Amino acid sequence: MASLTLYPDDERLTGGTRTAFNLYLITSILLFVVIMSAGLAMRLTQATWLKVPPNLFYELLSLHGAGMLGTMSLAATAAMWFFLRKYVRLRMWAFMANYVLFMLGVVSILLSIFVGHYGALWTFLYPLTVQGMGLWSPHASALFMLGYLFIGVGQLLFYLDAASGIIAKYGNLARAMGMQWLFGGTVDPDHPKAVVAGSGVLIANSIGILTGSVALVMSLVNAFYPEFKLDPLVIKNLIYWFGHMYANATIYMAVIAVYELLPRYTHKPYGIGRPFLWSWTVATVAVIIVFPHHLLMDFAQPRWVSVIGQVASWAGGFPVFLVTVFGALANLHRSQIRWTMPSRLLVLAMFGWAAGIIPAILDGTIRVNLVMHNTQWVPGHFHFYMLLGAMSIVLGLMFHVIGSNRDAPPNSSVDRMVFPVYFVGGLVFVFGFLAAGHASVPRRMAQHMVEAWTSTDRIGAVGGSLVVLAMLYFAVRLILGLLATPSAGSGNVATTNPAG
Repeated sequence: MASLTLYPDDERLTGGTRTAFNLYLITSILLFVVIMSAGLAMRLTQATWLKVPPNLFYELLSLHGAGMLGTMSLAATAAMWFFLRKYVRLRMWAFMANYVLFMLGVVSILLSIFVGHYGALWTFLYPLTVQGMGLWSPHASALFMLGYLFIGVGQLLFYLDAASGIIAKYGNLARAMGMQWLFGGTVDPDHPKAVVAGSGVLIANSIGILTGSVALVMSLVNAFYPEFKLDPLVIKNLIYWFGHMYANATIYMAVIAVYELLPRYTHKPYGIGRPFLWSWTVATVAVIIVFPHHLLMDFAQPRWVSVIGQVASWAGGFPVFLVTVFGALANLHRSQIRWTMPSRLLVLAMFGWAAGIIPAILDGTIRVNLVMHNTQWVPGHFHFYMLLGAMSIVLGLMFHVIGSNRDAPPNSSVDRMVFPVYFVGGLVFVFGFLAAGHASVPRRMAQHMVEAWTSTDRIGAVGGSLVVLAMLYFAVRLILGLLATPSAGSGNVATTNPAG
């Protein structure tokens, strides 16, 4: 069961481990600010308040899509490592190898976009990637895809190390996920949720990364040997199989922080039971097979594949979400929680995930998908649970960590003022997308010349501006906090003094 001590000794970081963890978090914060600023520039352009040429717009869109998801995964990996290392042996070389390969991937992607002018978006769909129409070369596409391979290999190394540590302690991944208690027996109340969630993540996302690697290698061969023809539908299935699992894995890795940290701020145990274990088992299977709901409009897709995507969208979207949100609400009920920045952000994350998943499941319904999928409804739901869900979790973890340096959760007057700026700005931003989707405004268009379209763009641009302003403050606050020298005795504060 998760510790009720606010800053337990087994989470204390010193020397090289603290440096490595800070590298992950500071890199994530800086990249978030830069890539979110690129997203704001695109929204301002659609609102006609800024003039970004279409070719640069699609370069920024490629950067934003690949960069935000990759950076979120980097931050979520740090969260998983931070908590999982308490229960199993994790090797520092694997953690740092992931970071180094991620940075190599970032450099490759940046060069492909801003030097090679790649603009075929994060999906690298064949044959668009190698048909730049004079705007970018196949070499720029190859560099972009090579960047993906660097990031994927690094993530896979971390997962393999995590799997090794988990299997060494629990025997196999099934036991680590608590499957021995699914149909009977007494669930061990001290079985770590971080191990259950971490095991499910590495099973699903390892498959996703390997699938994506197959698509990337085949696409790289085609980039240099055009006579090597690919089946566009097969490649598209492989890409979305990889992309969907990778996106879900970022949330699932990050949510470990909710399981570990929320009880410390509510002073109530966050129990583990059979519903929790069943939910993670079902979600692990479902996230592997749900990807066809991205391909419901592909008429050439076999019908049975689309049916699987539809069924899994409904059956697989709820278990982990429900058990996590219900568990969080139960933990909050009559808890007398002290509202500090970490606790505010963790609770906001549950709202962002809960509210954001509703339009996502709607879009995964065939009849709705036919109307909404190529509209801004899709970036609306995605930004909802990423910006207000996953991002809030990793920010909550970061604020918790800088609090451990001073034995008190951050809760300054400026923190309390900026938090609603981020929250309200995020809501306005995502509802700008959702309202546009409801009005059938198409996505992935650089220029919106119709007044009916630009009105929602301007709503989104205002919300996005508030979010970026809040993130600038968060970046300064968190970087200074992470670099601060820990106070003597930090890491050993009891729950009787949670707010400092």
